[in-house]
Amino acid sequence: MTNLEKRGTVKVINGRYRPNGNFHYIYPNTPIYSDSGELMGVTNPRDITHIHTYGGEAHFFSSLKDGQLWGTRCDNPACEHTGTVNLPYKTYCPDCLKKATPVNLTAVANSTAKVHTFMVTERTGAFNTLEKPVRFINIEFYGVATILMGYLSIGEPKIGMRVVPIFRMLDPTFTILDLSWVPEETPSENLPSGFSFSK
Repeated sequence: MTNLEKRGTVKVINGRYRPNGNFHYIYPNTPIYSDSGELMGVTNPRDITHIHTYGGEAHFFSSLKDGQLWGTRCDNPACEHTGTVNLPYKTYCPDCLKKATPVNLTAVANSTAKVHTFMVTERTGAFNTLEKPVRFINIEFYGVATILMGYLSIGEPKIGMRVVPIFRMLDPTFTILDLSWVPEETPSENLPSGFSFSK
């Protein structure tokens, strides 16, 4: 039996990751039989814990638990596109490669976010923890040069529909799944468990 008490954890000491514990568990193989009972193979189940580094984007993911949505702006006067605001969060300006300035876009999202386009799917890839069908939406914001992909938690998406962000502030995952969207004027009592409107 696997001892999950020693599951891998990571601390940062002197600016460096210091892993501790087990990051790879091997479980017993199980046989795979054909309809006639002939052995065809075995399963090789594994449990692997990956370390995923956010780097300069950590501020974006950390702010979701506080009900805030952050993007970035290029403030380099020598850049051809100085003043350009990006969401998703970009640590560096994609045009001049200078470090971008974080900007709080929560109010902009609450007042101007709308569905640019959408798709509804039963196949979710990295989002396989979401209830299906998943209503993926691309969201546009006033004054923001880029489009953000997200998912609609309530209702059916329509192009041009006004939406507002909701945030998983109770037991956050510190992933993009802590941010979702609902139609404007959705009552707070209808929000998914653990989610709230911005503060």
